[in-house]
Amino acid sequence: MDNPAAHARRQAFAAASPVTEAMIHALVHAFYAKVRTDPALGPVFNRAIAEDWPPHLARMCDFWSSVTLMTGRFKGSPMQAHIQVGGIRPTHFARWLHLFQQTAEDVCPPEAAALFIEKSQVIARSLQMGLHLASGELDAAIPS
Repeated sequence: MDNPAAHARRQAFAAASPVTEAMIHALVHAFYAKVRTDPALGPVFNRAIAEDWPPHLARMCDFWSSVTLMTGRFKGSPMQAHIQVGGIRPTHFARWLHLFQQTAEDVCPPEAAALFIEKSQVIARSLQMGLHLASGELDAAIPS
């Protein structure tokens, strides 16, 4: 369980954030509605998630709540989940980032959209690096 000081810090952080839980819900649901019908991303996500969209959306709300509000609600390993999907290419990340930015700007006030976009770029870079490492592509590119 949380100590009182850590809990107080998280509450203060969330209170100062331009993001709200309502924004997170709106952004996640609007974004994944676009993803599901996107010609590049739809097949990847629909193959990985199949008919489990409601639990996925709830996990993504928890994820973004943890990232932007420090709620600690998300439990899981994003890297492992993406490794298991397989076939994720840099073009998928570029498209994901484009749709995410577009949706954040449509759904959120500018300050909140900027925070979501900044966090999404850091997360995408981290996932891309991890997927490259997991596939051995970076090892192959570095001479011994």
